[in-house]
Amino acid sequence: MAKLSLEELRSLREKEAERLAKRGIHGKDVHVVVCMGTCGIQAGAKVTLNSIVDEVEAHGLGNVIVTQAPCQGHCEEEPIVEVHTPQLGSIAYGKVDAKTAKRIVEEHIIGGKVLEDHKIKLEV
Repeated sequence: MAKLSLEELRSLREKEAERLAKRGIHGKDVHVVVCMGTCGIQAGAKVTLNSIVDEVEAHGLGNVIVTQAPCQGHCEEEPIVEVHTPQLGSIAYGKVDAKTAKRIVEEHIIGGKVLEDHKIKLEV
């Protein structure tokens, strides 16, 4: 393995610090939860999660945290995504594919508009 220069080490440290900061919850007022139980994963939740993360990064949304959660017991609605914002409260979406994930970021998180065509009600 080649030795890294001091500048290369500093650059690597900065990149890792930025990557880790994205996982932190401090200073983030929007929380997106992707249900990743076995039925969700089978229905495509991993693609949904990656699409949301990619869109959040593409739009430079530093106030958004994206996490995973276990199954919500609504297998017929998977993949399920919950979005929690100060303006709209908690909204759940069902059957979220990559295209809908992009819409959630652009229309709901950025635009403040609920996607009525995918909105579902989760029983507690």
